[in-house]
Amino acid sequence: MEAKGTDEVEKLKSRFMSAWHSVKYSWVLKTKTSFSRNSPVFLLGKCYHFKAEDDVSPTETCSTDAMDGDSVLGNVDGFRSDFASRVWLTYREELAPLPGSTLTSDCGWGCTLRAGQMMLAQALLLHFLGREWIWPGALRLEPMDTETRTSSAARRLVASLESSFQGERPRASQPLYQCPGGAEEADAHLKEVYHRTIVTWFGDTPSAQLGVHRLVHLGMTSGKRVGDWYGPAVVAHILRKAVEEATDPGLRGVNVYVAQDCTVYSADVVEKHSARADALRGPEGSPADSTAVIILIPIRLGGEKINPDYFNFVKGILSLEYCIGIIGGKPKQAYYFVGFQDDSLIYMDPHYCQSFVDVSKSDFPLQSYHCPSPKKMPFIKMDPSCTIGFYSRSVQDYERISNELSKVLQPSPKEKYPAFTFMKGHGRDYELSVPVEKREWPFIQSTQKAGASAGDFVLL
Repeated sequence: MEAKGTDEVEKLKSRFMSAWHSVKYSWVLKTKTSFSRNSPVFLLGKCYHFKAEDDVSPTETCSTDAMDGDSVLGNVDGFRSDFASRVWLTYREELAPLPGSTLTSDCGWGCTLRAGQMMLAQALLLHFLGREWIWPGALRLEPMDTETRTSSAARRLVASLESSFQGERPRASQPLYQCPGGAEEADAHLKEVYHRTIVTWFGDTPSAQLGVHRLVHLGMTSGKRVGDWYGPAVVAHILRKAVEEATDPGLRGVNVYVAQDCTVYSADVVEKHSARADALRGPEGSPADSTAVIILIPIRLGGEKINPDYFNFVKGILSLEYCIGIIGGKPKQAYYFVGFQDDSLIYMDPHYCQSFVDVSKSDFPLQSYHCPSPKKMPFIKMDPSCTIGFYSRSVQDYERISNELSKVLQPSPKEKYPAFTFMKGHGRDYELSVPVEKREWPFIQSTQKAGASAGDFVLL
């Protein structure tokens, strides 16, 4: 009887916490993000300048040692549409109970998992659609409300969006030959299918290959409990396991490599490129004998606080076209860093509670998976613990990436050590004092305490 009573109390507590978090993270605070017209803005390897074209002199470019000059783009709408095309994954409520618990929301503790999902989603966008892809609905996203978004309001929004999309968009399951028009319409339809498929892999259901239920389950198999907060290094390994164990044929063409002790072992990456060679390929598919590899590198950029000497290193990383961003944030508050301007990072914020969306419906609304409002944070506030990511399509691609990164990693006079290194051979060829299974799960036992804010952005 006593055990039963305890179970009832725990269920009541979890329901109360879910309800409280739903209210807490449903607020959208009125905060505008300001961007300078006089400084370049970098977004995952692309550079934008917000001056009018006739205001930009030939000497004003966004190029760095890590970028080509032809990557410079000069319009606000270009940046807005590029940012809004990235997949945005946030807290959700009204989920099926998470594994081993009665929790129906990840509010308050799942932000690092969500940041990891966003990084992985960006890699899949590169794999299937390429860096030039822009979602046609990007500039039609409405700026976020300045009023409280309650659960019921969110449900009404989803219902109205779902209703408005009926008959307007082709079904994801519709065969390509039924698509009206010529090659251009067929290509647009195919991209729509890839876009929706990627989002469904991150759906908030137990069956989703890369959904939060799956990630929580993988965390549990290695000692994490539902509701625990995850560090960036732990999430990197959870993502690797999720992709390795995915059964969807579309994910057979991708592998994940996680660096050991801030070291990338080149032979291990090449080996990953050779695995799962029977994979399905995207529109820009890699060679039949090669598998794409997502390279995740957990690093620490300082002691208790970030070392300012690493600011230029972070900028260099985010300026690379094959960079898929950084899982990082402020202490106990995870963000997905995607770019920078001057001394501020640009990020996507998972700390916003949205209602569950049933992605099994062919025309499910996509709006809640795309963010219209970039946010900025000073570099100095960045937590030193983070995971950086890169996408490598082939062995030849990896050779180019490792060569370019080796230049970015050259320590400056102030930096005594590079943030990470490349080594030839396999990790097993070196004497590593800590067993692999222990290095793979550097758990951080802490409790997530986070707030939320969002808003549109203005130019100064």
